[in-house]
Amino acid sequence: MASPQSLDTSRSTPVTAEIARRAANLDWRDLPDDLIERTKQCLLDWFAVTVAGAQEELTDILIGEALEDGAAGPATLVGRSEKVLPSAATLINGAASHALDYDDVNFSMGGHPTVTVVPALLALGEQRRASGRLFIESFVAGYETSGRVGRLVSPSHYQKGFHVTGTVGSFSATAAAGRMLGLDDKQLAVAFGIAATQAAGLKANFGTMCKPLHAGTASEHGLRAARLAARGFTARGDSLECDQGFAASQSDHFAAAAALGEPPAGWHLRNNLFKYHAACYLTHAPIECAKEIRLKNNFPPERVKKILLRIDSGSDKVCNIPHPTTGLEAKFSLRQTVAMALTGVDTANLASYDDAVTQDPRIKALRDKMAIDFKSDWAHSLAEMAIQLDDGTTIEASHDSGIPWADLAGQRRAIEAKYDSLVTPVLGAAGAKRLRDAIERIDDLADVGELARASAKS
Repeated sequence: MASPQSLDTSRSTPVTAEIARRAANLDWRDLPDDLIERTKQCLLDWFAVTVAGAQEELTDILIGEALEDGAAGPATLVGRSEKVLPSAATLINGAASHALDYDDVNFSMGGHPTVTVVPALLALGEQRRASGRLFIESFVAGYETSGRVGRLVSPSHYQKGFHVTGTVGSFSATAAAGRMLGLDDKQLAVAFGIAATQAAGLKANFGTMCKPLHAGTASEHGLRAARLAARGFTARGDSLECDQGFAASQSDHFAAAAALGEPPAGWHLRNNLFKYHAACYLTHAPIECAKEIRLKNNFPPERVKKILLRIDSGSDKVCNIPHPTTGLEAKFSLRQTVAMALTGVDTANLASYDDAVTQDPRIKALRDKMAIDFKSDWAHSLAEMAIQLDDGTTIEASHDSGIPWADLAGQRRAIEAKYDSLVTPVLGAAGAKRLRDAIERIDDLADVGELARASAKS
């Protein structure tokens, strides 16, 4: 950790103003072609998980609450037939998109970027009849802001117990909505101040409905912050670096150089990571280790005597529920997800995360054979596994889930398969195709309301 003197020096840097300047001035001509494709892939993935997440109980609860509160309105709810006010749609769509914990990740942010950005843009864009190109510009502005603010306060912000998606995500949603509204850099810096005073989310609520609620509230807070700033609402314009501001109150770190420096590969969006298992991302590397060992060696689970998993110590407070009893808890259990992979349960299938699978005696027996060695100074996304069989044979595997795919076309095919599996059962084949076509044409859309309406359930 930096010394107090270096922290004081760093905090003299006008980080809020600089991040606001970059977001407010981002232009279509700044975007390389691959960023347009990556944005479309993020949208394919986001609509897929949101359409499926819209069928969850927590979404029913939020919609019921909104309608009872008189929030019926013109804004589309993804995967649903109801319509509500734009602010309510932002909250509900955001929560639905994170309900399955199946959405994308960026390690620079330290959380889930797209679920905080798209809900605000979809509601605002539909309301204002924004163009598809403005949507993409605003998306990239919000996404890049998530990486910059995340790097500013990492790693202690997360270690203190804050859910980055809910906290840092408030700034990314603000940047996106502010860019769509055409705020200048000074207005956007004030909007960040409005967002900073609302930013919240506790890791203690992982495994409950509150975790996806964090994504929804971050997006709704960001939309509100940008709209209030556009009306002249006041806040400090240095909320990230000021005394008792966001960083000072929620982190021991203030890495201004990291926040404002060149992202890996030039853009944070190029380091986006998609999920192909419907569980906490920190379980993905262990799942891949278990799958590799099972597929290469073809042994029955009953032959397993011991399982040793080596993984970063940060996972201990994120996804180490030792004895899960529900499908939701299973998503945050290293032991459960590894046991599922070793027994051939499809960890990409939403139906695999239910109470029956979680309480299956064969899986519980494997969980009890697993020891976890939490390592300090270990790559965040790296897992190593050693499995000892009943004849004394030890089989090992390792996997790093933090490396972005180099094959952009192959990544698209994987996301398209995920999209089809999640969207077609809800919208039907024709509805899934209509939505997918709208996503592909987004850069030519005169009104992104067409995209929003294509996502609704008839």
